[in-house]
Formats: sequence, C-alpha cells, structure tokens
Amino acid sequence: MGRRASTLFLMCLVASVGFAKDKNKGVLPVYVLQAHTVAVIIDPSAGISVEDPRENEVAQKDVETALLQWGRFEPVVGTRLADLIIVVRRGNRHLIDETIPDARQNNRPGAINTTDNGISVGGQRPQQPGLPGDSAPGSGQRGPQSEIGATDDSFVVYRGNVDHPLDTPSAWRYVSADGLLPHSVPAVTAFKKAVADAEKAAAKHP
Repeated sequence: MGRRASTLFLMCLVASVGFAKDKNKGVLPVYVLQAHTVAVIIDPSAGISVEDPRENEVAQKDVETALLQWGRFEPVVGTRLADLIIVVRRGNRHLIDETIPDARQNNRPGAINTTDNGISVGGQRPQQPGLPGDSAPGSGQRGPQSEIGATDDSFVVYRGNVDHPLDTPSAWRYVSADGLLPHSVPAVTAFKKAVADAEKAAAKHP
C-alpha cells in the first residue's frame, strides 16, 4: 500500500512539473535591451550529477560561447558587474537522478576570453552580494541526494545589479528538452529572437 501511494505521489509530482513547463513567454523588459554585460551561472539548487558531473559546467560554457558569438552582450565571470544574470541547468536524464550538492560550483575564478575552441577563464571576480554560491564554512560537498523531476533543460534570465537577483521575477525563460544542447544551444537562439522582436517593437513605439 505504501509503495502504491509513493508511486502515485511521484506520478502527480512529475505531471505537475510537466504542466509547469514553458518555453519563451512574455515581453522582454526594457532593461534587457539596455543591458551590456551578462553573467551565466549554474542554478544554485542544482546538484552535481553522479552520472555526468560536468554536464552543468559544460552547458554554462556552451551558453557563454554562444553569447560571445552573438556579440550582443559581453559575458563576464562573477555577477557583481553583470546587467543580466542567466541561470542554466541541464534537465535530469532519468525520472530520479543521483546528485551531489555543492554550493561552490559557481565560484569560478576568472574573466572570460575567447579561444579557437570556445572560451577560457582566468583572473578573479567576486560574486554579487545576496547570490547563492559563495564559499562558506561547511558549504562543501555532502553525500549523494535524489533529484526528482526537472527533466527539461532551463535557461532563465534575471536582472542584475539588484540585491538577491534570483529572488526577483525572471525577465525571460526557456524550458525545453535539449534547450542547452551542446554547440547549437537552442535556448540562446530563442533568446536572440526574443531580443530582436523586442527591439523591433520598441522601434515602432519609441
């Protein structure tokens, strides 16, 4: 009986996650069009996959590379100087994934530089105050945990230069299977289109 109840609860949870999925809804706020710099970070609530530990890190670098190729925004490491913050997360490849929590995964040293193969990172810039991920005593890795649902990739844009930016409403989001597919990165392509559409609309109604 307990097992059947647990299975029913899990199915309901997954269904609710499915209904919550969207792609690119809403009109972009003006501050997105006025932005110049962008920081790409891994969702602070995402654990490190036991099966593919670097999947979110790879997605982060793929998004940064796509943004550099676009040229509309300048990617920066560290959110303090970022006009926009893009939060990325690869979806679970299974109904339940084993992950290891690590709040330090966004504490990258560096400034972003272009290379023949994409980007490289060097130097050091601090995190924006109020953003999860700062190193703190006891904030290291803990034991494995199970993550349920969140099967789709997510790409969410927030306003920078504010306190606790991830606690504010998002400016734009793209949630889709393979939205962070390496090399092509469909989420960035969709964001480019959203920005272009917003700029055309702004030009018609200055």
